[in-house]
Amino acid sequence: MTQEQVAERLNVSTSLIAKFETGRLVPMPDTAKQIDELFGSGDLVQSTAAAARKTAPQEWFRQWPDVEREAVAIRGHEANYVPGLLQTEAYARAVLTSGLLDADEVEEQLALRMERQVAVFGREKPPICTFIVDELALMRGEPRAMLKEQLAHLVELSTRQKIFIHVVPRSAGLYVGQMGPLVLASLPGGGDVAFLEDQAAGRVLAEPDQVAAMARAWDAIRSVALPRDMSRDLLKRMANEL
Repeated sequence: MTQEQVAERLNVSTSLIAKFETGRLVPMPDTAKQIDELFGSGDLVQSTAAAARKTAPQEWFRQWPDVEREAVAIRGHEANYVPGLLQTEAYARAVLTSGLLDADEVEEQLALRMERQVAVFGREKPPICTFIVDELALMRGEPRAMLKEQLAHLVELSTRQKIFIHVVPRSAGLYVGQMGPLVLASLPGGGDVAFLEDQAAGRVLAEPDQVAAMARAWDAIRSVALPRDMSRDLLKRMANEL
């Protein structure tokens, strides 16, 4: 069978099948089961994929930008910054230069961030994206003109059909999302993966139990965030006050 035929049978993209074949991505459990059923291979693909997830270096089998390009839905939360996919170029540069990166590394990471945004939002059929950001994170940043531009950008994004932006108000107090950023991505054919990031590096979680735990954390975060329209009104007020 051709890649196109397999992709059609599994209801996924041809590029996803190509990444399975070249080892750039490992099939999620549900997809691996579909492949085994398609080819009558018992549990061969399922067991091989499970072994790969346990033994292969994370950066080898699943680069997060690849996940974003394939995802049909993305859910993200950030307590300290505007999520990367929502950042303006000026805001992204300010965030990157606040760390320990050299000037050339900043420009490299900035270019990658902008490319990721195009890959997600510039598709013919973009994913459904839901982002939650802490109100206090929206108050950080200088100069004020840069922050005002970022807030206006969030307002504009929130009017798009498949982008939902929610703000956790200061009145929420302590909540589970303050433990660190979290992103969940739903892939074609079923199955979710999660991405966690800390000072050292990012970690991709693909095991169902771990992903389920992150989904529960997401639900807890979402419960303390404002509804979409109230969040947009807050963003507008914050931008107007700068």
